[in-house]
Amino acid sequence: MKNYLSMIKFSHTLFAMPFAIIGLLWGFQIKSFTWENWDLLLKVVLCMVFARSAAMGFNRYIDRNIDAQNERTKIREIPAGIISPQNALMFIVVNCILFVITTWFINPLCFALSPVALAVVLGYSFTKRFTILCHLVLGLGLSLAPIGAFFAVTGSSSQSFSVIVLALGVLFWTGGFDIIYALQDVDFDKSQNLSSIPAKVGRGNALRISEVLHVGAALCMLAFTWLIHASWVQWIGTAFFIVMLIYQHLLVKPNDLSKVNLAFFTTNGVASVTFAVFVIVDFVMFR
Repeated sequence: MKNYLSMIKFSHTLFAMPFAIIGLLWGFQIKSFTWENWDLLLKVVLCMVFARSAAMGFNRYIDRNIDAQNERTKIREIPAGIISPQNALMFIVVNCILFVITTWFINPLCFALSPVALAVVLGYSFTKRFTILCHLVLGLGLSLAPIGAFFAVTGSSSQSFSVIVLALGVLFWTGGFDIIYALQDVDFDKSQNLSSIPAKVGRGNALRISEVLHVGAALCMLAFTWLIHASWVQWIGTAFFIVMLIYQHLLVKPNDLSKVNLAFFTTNGVASVTFAVFVIVDFVMFR
């Protein structure tokens, strides 16, 4: 189990899960649900875990031969022989099935959209082979978390504009930090003819593009906070999220990638969790 959790980087669930919780709680506000609907929260969390596990497992499975040639990634579980490709594939299939089954227990809309969600999160693994927009496709996959959670509560797409704005913020935020993460593999990506923004435009220009995306993310988070008439508590959380966006760009320079992991995981994990905590406090205590 430890090996499988390591393969899918389970700790990175921190990136999308908080936004799924926000989407769920905003749906609760619109539908006037209460905390007695805890079972729906459990189903949303399970959907997140199953979908993300399938997506990450598929990414590792599809990229196993590429990872084996990269000094940074050849120690990953599949190329290192810790998990066989066959077992990884079985793990992926099981998680896909569990995801679809869980959506069936939520509502008809989520069940109907489950193949679309899987197509996006699994399809991302192919995109680096043909488009530099792969970073935004990853962002699209994570952006489905708040939308899916919102639909889980409401059962329809009505009154969803605000959560779509939040999802756009997640898309821009993810695309921006994935570009930062890809800075580590510029030379390797070029040698393998793989597409990424850093490999295409260079580290300096890639960081500028990442900054633009994070400005978009900040504007979306501000717009979401305004659209839902949040209290001062959520405004503090939004300000903190934006400060974390700025901070990660202070950590990484084109000629100094020593703090990429700090910028990628620690900073973004703290940003998403803290933002969600402030939103939860707002919803519970000021609504």
